[in-house]
Amino acid sequence: RNFFTKRTKELKPAVQSAPGWKLFGKVPPRENLPKDSKIIQQEYEARTGRMYKPPPPSARRKNIEFEPLSTTALILEDRPANLPAKSVEEALRHRQEYDEMVAEAKKREIKEAHKRKKIMRERFKQEENIASAMVIWVNEILPNWEGMRATRRVRELWWQGLPPSVRGKVWSLAVGNELNITPELYEIFLSRAKERWKSFSETSTENDIEGASVADREASLELIKLDISRTFPSLYIFQKGGPYHDLLHSVLGAYTCYRPDVGYVQGMSFIAAVLILNLEEADAFIAFANLLNKPCQLAFFRVDHSMMLKYFAAFEVFFEENLPKLFLHFKSYSLTPDIYLIDWIFTLYSKSLPLDLACRVWDVFCRDGEEFLFRTGLGILRLYEDILLQMDFIHIAQFLTKLPEDITSEKLFSCIAAIQMQNSNKKWAQVFASLMKDNKEGDKNHSPAPKS
Repeated sequence: RNFFTKRTKELKPAVQSAPGWKLFGKVPPRENLPKDSKIIQQEYEARTGRMYKPPPPSARRKNIEFEPLSTTALILEDRPANLPAKSVEEALRHRQEYDEMVAEAKKREIKEAHKRKKIMRERFKQEENIASAMVIWVNEILPNWEGMRATRRVRELWWQGLPPSVRGKVWSLAVGNELNITPELYEIFLSRAKERWKSFSETSTENDIEGASVADREASLELIKLDISRTFPSLYIFQKGGPYHDLLHSVLGAYTCYRPDVGYVQGMSFIAAVLILNLEEADAFIAFANLLNKPCQLAFFRVDHSMMLKYFAAFEVFFEENLPKLFLHFKSYSLTPDIYLIDWIFTLYSKSLPLDLACRVWDVFCRDGEEFLFRTGLGILRLYEDILLQMDFIHIAQFLTKLPEDITSEKLFSCIAAIQMQNSNKKWAQVFASLMKDNKEGDKNHSPAPKS
């Protein structure tokens, strides 16, 4: 009755014939006064002939120190009056069991509290390290980049991971700009891409555009649209309607116009997305184009099978050197590196690893070059060596295709640090160069003799 407004003085509360109210209409007038709980109880007893007996005082718990948190606390309750009472031994046993359960619960709570405190301490320590490292990078290293980038101090600081605030700048400097791309050049290729998107949406009667058919070009552009929606789907920022959707589409579209010989290949969207998260639009495109122009990336994205096989062969040399048991296990199942390495290399681990961990891999990749990509692959195999040795072909392939999400940077980088990229006193570059030399000599031996 008091739902909307207070009753005025003119209304007489004693009148019982007045209709009641509910939210959306009237209710019939009450005929009887509200009954007291004792009256209701008496009428019930008269109707049923049963008498209500309150439980004896002994049936109620005395001196309750706290409310029971679960049904396990019921073991302390005395039995109802119609059942035999607990014996002294049983009551003592129940009390002991209950005390043990409470003690275990307290231990778990204390353990979890210590774990939370440890995580917080590590997080604060990490934030302090990042803050102090940022000061060093901004004030000392970046202003003297060329002179300090190769020093031992900078390399050690680099290994620990770059502060997010300077990450994009360091990546740009480390990747370089051998192609001499300018922001103005990016705008030119972006405008070309927009014109082609417009023309493709209106008509598809053109025959060739810079050596590529319209059908191939359209397929490439359609693939970009499809892949953008698959790029870091958990972040929701690259999907349609997200803040970085159009930006990613622009960078990838401009690249297809800049390098029609390469076009768009699946996996590029992840690389471009990571760069966009750390750099401005034009700078991201410049780094993207120069990064994909490196020998390893160019070989993979142009699907140069002979070069890809050389990289796989070099990887297996160091695989056997560092993890001989796992290497033989993979060999027994004829499990070749291309089954898991292609996806890792195509996306530079940004699809396979958590984003923050992938960025740390990128940090050292920008420092050490393509060698670190394969060293990271060996680090992953070392981290999960014991698990992989128990698996067969199918389960190994499935495991390496979708790595566990709880992988941490500390564990992975400790395993990467344990990998020795040296075989018979030959480093990665020397091993790869010898494989390339053997391939050229083999091509010469198998080539037909020139006709006189």
